[in-house]
Amino acid sequence: MDKNIKLIATDIDGTLLKKDYTCPTGLMECLENLEQKGVKVCLVTGRMHQAAIKIHQLLNLKNPLVSYQGGQINSADGKILYQKVLDKNCIKKAVKWAREKNIHLQLYFNDTLYAENDNEYIQRYSREQNVPYKIVNFDELNPEYSSKLLAVDFNNPETVSTWVNELQELFPDCFIVKSTPYFCEISHIEANKCDAVKFLQKYYNLADDEVLTIGDQNNDIALLQAGGVRVAMGNATDELKAVSTYITDTVDNGGWIKAIEKFVKF
Repeated sequence: MDKNIKLIATDIDGTLLKKDYTCPTGLMECLENLEQKGVKVCLVTGRMHQAAIKIHQLLNLKNPLVSYQGGQINSADGKILYQKVLDKNCIKKAVKWAREKNIHLQLYFNDTLYAENDNEYIQRYSREQNVPYKIVNFDELNPEYSSKLLAVDFNNPETVSTWVNELQELFPDCFIVKSTPYFCEISHIEANKCDAVKFLQKYYNLADDEVLTIGDQNNDIALLQAGGVRVAMGNATDELKAVSTYITDTVDNGGWIKAIEKFVKF
């Protein structure tokens, strides 16, 4: 089915890459075919830029890269095209919340990952995302801004859902989202995947029906809402499937490739 798709805005983890962070069979060939056809593939991820750029380079992509949940967009040559960050007041308020509740909080400043405690959470995150980290006292660091704040609980994911409503009340002017079963993110109200894709749509001067969006987690609800064709992975959350226009196979079964073959005519 040819929808005249010219832009594919895609999540990475659980969508483009499998749970073990490897490429599904046939992915590189599919990406090469899209490149030859002139279809833009843009990664739209919650990952920090220095983690996302490694995937971007691995996949040999040549288009803008969206990181920090939509808070930053870099051109292929590294120029920042779009950036929305949290201010000092928001940071201090979030740090106070996390300390009082003994919640592990990560801070991202100047594309560097910071935490206050060198625990299993930051170690696992660093290992899985393949990024270094620094342990500091956030008060002493006193960052000018944060690209996002991330509350983490790998051991009790059921608690992460409770943080969303709580943080939405504390930060009504911020974008709060549960991005994985273990992560709750706080970012600028305009640092979301929908606003980022709409920026790219204007950047390329595209109509809504020329944009395909695809993801698997609740933070991808905003991503899907920006697309004319909205694809949920077979392994997606029920909430994401509810806003999709099409549900493809799982990531392990090549669902991304199957969706592209359905909507883009080669």
